[in-house]
Amino acid sequence: MGASVFFKNLAKKYNSTSLILKILIGLIVGVVLARIFPKAAWIGVLGDVFVGALKAIAPILVFVLVMSALAQGSSKLDKRFGYVIWLYMLTTFLAGFVAVIASFLFPVKIVLQDAATADTIPQGIGEVMKNLLMNCISNPMASLVNANYIGILFWSVLLGFAMKRIASDSTKEMLQNASDAVSQCVRWIINMAPFGIMGLVFDNVSENGMSIFTQYGQLLLLLVGTMLFVAFVIDPFVMFLTLHRNPYPLVWRCLKNSGITAFFTRSSAANIPVNMATCERLGLDKDFYSVSIPLGSTINMDGAAVTISIMTLACCHTMGVQVDFASAIVLSFLSALAACGASGVAGGSLLLIPMACSMFGISNDIAMQVVAVGFIVGVVQDSVETCLNSTGDVEFTATAEYRQWEKEGRDLPYFLGGKRHVNI
Repeated sequence: MGASVFFKNLAKKYNSTSLILKILIGLIVGVVLARIFPKAAWIGVLGDVFVGALKAIAPILVFVLVMSALAQGSSKLDKRFGYVIWLYMLTTFLAGFVAVIASFLFPVKIVLQDAATADTIPQGIGEVMKNLLMNCISNPMASLVNANYIGILFWSVLLGFAMKRIASDSTKEMLQNASDAVSQCVRWIINMAPFGIMGLVFDNVSENGMSIFTQYGQLLLLLVGTMLFVAFVIDPFVMFLTLHRNPYPLVWRCLKNSGITAFFTRSSAANIPVNMATCERLGLDKDFYSVSIPLGSTINMDGAAVTISIMTLACCHTMGVQVDFASAIVLSFLSALAACGASGVAGGSLLLIPMACSMFGISNDIAMQVVAVGFIVGVVQDSVETCLNSTGDVEFTATAEYRQWEKEGRDLPYFLGGKRHVNI
């Protein structure tokens, strides 16, 4: 009896503690355990289980939420939706442009390694766009299994509108109950984040040495520095121009609630449930963010645009290829467009580097050596890239909605100078 009361009180104390505080504790414990017991591989399994659970529930969450919202007839894909897409595309281009400027100001050469291998390498922007469109009409079951969010959104929207026209009230109620049930499962999974973060940190600290910071230090510094500049200067400036208010309170809330988990999971897909939970706490419209967040995980790719631009120009500097500024601007556009299709290409943003290199006459053999270098520095670069991408999904979803609130004369959250209280 005493043990039962003890565990109930322990669970109550755990659930009442701030999630951010619990994650920070998990992070510290993971580092300590990695230093004391570096061979205790079972600790790292906790991270694998956490990421696996998030990746497993995310496609179902998106599919059910979007279909249910549209079937109920309450979804509002209005001007907010068009504006958030504009913000996604604008900031992705600006990220690529900033990366080009940074590469010209701080040219970096790299030590080329053995070539990486891949089954699918896009040969041009046309192929990337074709992949993106073909993902839309992918088999709906295959889209769910493969976490193809473009396909999931496409079919959930179609089925949602169909349900709205022909489904009975009881069917719509069942869809709503299913949506609520999946959302509850997500809350349970996110509540276990501290243990997942502990396992992920343990793996990173125990397995990865410091060699990447010496041999590839300059390249890594340029990549991470540019991404941080985009995260703390470019994106907030765009938010300021939209809301005409200090954006940093919103930036900070998005970073601490979304960015931390994105950094360690290194997966935008796995972070979709976390981002949706963050939007809920920000008081946003569920019908809106249930579409904009998974869409953002596909087309809001600031970090990918930075990676493609910097790695391509680093290859040019190494090979002695002269790149004029006009060509570099074209590279910015190419990086932005290609980054939007990265999720439909095996290997993600790194495998788009050969396509970008082809602009400057660099062969695939050389470009794939650059990809191999990308996988080496990816231990850090990919974490920061995912953090930038995923945090931006929440930031711009919130910015688009708060802009609409201002137009309608509704109160903004207190941290933006309004009177509305939100639980974040």
